[in-house]
Amino acid sequence: MSVIWTSKCRYCRRAGQKLMLKGARCQTRKCAMEREARKKPPGQHGDEASRRRPTEYGQQLLEKQKLKRQYLLREKQFSSYMEEASRRRGVTGENLIQLLETRLDNVVFRLGWASSRGQARQMVSHGFFNVNGRRTNVASFQTRPGDVVGLHPSKRETKLVEEATKAVATANIPSWLSLDPESFDGKVLRLPERGEVQNDINEQLIVEFYTR
Repeated sequence: MSVIWTSKCRYCRRAGQKLMLKGARCQTRKCAMEREARKKPPGQHGDEASRRRPTEYGQQLLEKQKLKRQYLLREKQFSSYMEEASRRRGVTGENLIQLLETRLDNVVFRLGWASSRGQARQMVSHGFFNVNGRRTNVASFQTRPGDVVGLHPSKRETKLVEEATKAVATANIPSWLSLDPESFDGKVLRLPERGEVQNDINEQLIVEFYTR
């Protein structure tokens, strides 16, 4: 599992936008991107870097880093997803987004069970969820249309799940997923379309980065 050892806020400042790595905190005034003095890139040369116009390669690299960090992936993992996306039929950039969105940890996050992808990954790795009735603790598990994601019976009485259940009830669930209001089982209805994933990423630049 990929772990972020440095400050998550540094990644957002480097990207110049919120990557939503701290969940609910990113929506408050405590977020570094909400403070004018912290909006510049990190480091002693932050002011100079913010005024410098990025090269074509630099812009491609920045887009790749933003997407990789949003989904908490290591370089080798991200490259593997890129290779798989290029092998599939259709638009490579859209294939990449679909592969990342249908990871089990991201599905748990989109269903509202966790406030961030980091928390979702931890819950999956600790065996909180079943996929089609089978306990799954692999965050990178690739879900498919028709898969049902539900809570494992042994985890239903935990305090974390009690809090998460309240959050799920008011979550804004994307249209490619559904949630049973009684059992709280989530279902992958179909693959997400590019317009349904709001992440302010230019995936075409990422494709160009790997095909240069």
